[in-house]
Amino acid sequence: MPRVLIIDDEKAIRNTLKDILQYEKMDVDEAADGIEGLKMASENKYDLVLCDIKMPRMDGSEVLASLQQLNPDLPVVMISGHGTIETAVDAIKHGAYDYISKPPDLNRLLVTVRNALDRTTLIAEAKTLKRKVYKTRQMIGESEALVKIRQMIDKVAPTEARVLITGGNGTGKELVARWIHEKSLRAAGPVVEVNCAAIPSELIESELFGHEKGAFTSAIKQRIGKFELANEGTLFLDEIGDMSLPAQAKVLRALQENKITRVGGEKEISVNPRVVAATNKDLMEEIRKGSFREDLYHRLSVIIIHVPSLNERVEDIPLLAEHFLKEVCEDNGMAAKSFSPEALKELQKINWTGNIRELRNVVERLVILGEKRITGRDVKSFAVK
Repeated sequence: MPRVLIIDDEKAIRNTLKDILQYEKMDVDEAADGIEGLKMASENKYDLVLCDIKMPRMDGSEVLASLQQLNPDLPVVMISGHGTIETAVDAIKHGAYDYISKPPDLNRLLVTVRNALDRTTLIAEAKTLKRKVYKTRQMIGESEALVKIRQMIDKVAPTEARVLITGGNGTGKELVARWIHEKSLRAAGPVVEVNCAAIPSELIESELFGHEKGAFTSAIKQRIGKFELANEGTLFLDEIGDMSLPAQAKVLRALQENKITRVGGEKEISVNPRVVAATNKDLMEEIRKGSFREDLYHRLSVIIIHVPSLNERVEDIPLLAEHFLKEVCEDNGMAAKSFSPEALKELQKINWTGNIRELRNVVERLVILGEKRITGRDVKSFAVK
């Protein structure tokens, strides 16, 4: 239910607006002057404010300026019994969403209110989507290991060198790959990810290089492969250690010649992606076992970045936990929660076999099951396996 604040020194106007908005299923609060209205706006969350311009104690334009400092995204509709075009233009120029005259026209009022509330909803959705897009691009922590990784990224990213990222599951290898792309000269181009472990060996070539119509039974139309899609950008080959030997041979050729041939096709296509690969396997051991090509390894590993496990950088756990706590609360529309010092110490004692991914899941569980202040006892009850 939308929550609206009416700030007006005329009780009759407040009552009229309140009756109209409550009939439209809105939750309405009232304030008799600007000072009272600002106090209420600072203590509560509103989706819309209707504010009179001429009021004692504090003018409506002053209230508008203060509300904008308090929450720049909060739509404010100014109302006045002395309406002129100049007044309306001035109000909107100073940040008001809209302007209506007294006595308010019912249809005009409802259209303005609904549009303002729609704008509030769109802004909230855009912020949520933005968080979902960018939250994975933050590297949280100040440990020596993480500082070295950041320094390595800064040196390597502006070059065209291929990078091999190693580390256990959930350590953040994809995050490192994305930062390499973001800081590279190719940042304006696409970053295309291929999870080599998730694609059946018989389909990996089609996924990487594309196929022509009729190349095999289910090839009902031409498909563009990831190498082409990542042209002039970055191709991230995740879990490269799980790629089949035949596919490895074709990837090696593509890296050597910057050319590919679609499955079922004959034409060579020039491609120019920067390849960043990642693996949780010991590729030297895979080479000894004959399941990974040594020549491909040397093509991929011009630069090697090892991402340590969370157990190797426990000093980063409090920062990561606090970050995930805020993120989970915001994503779920929950009131802010906090960790006690004992809770953070308990989190540092856990053996994180699933690394950062596991920590994020545990924090989400604690947010859902714990109280406003998450304690060490909560961690022992809900987090420890």
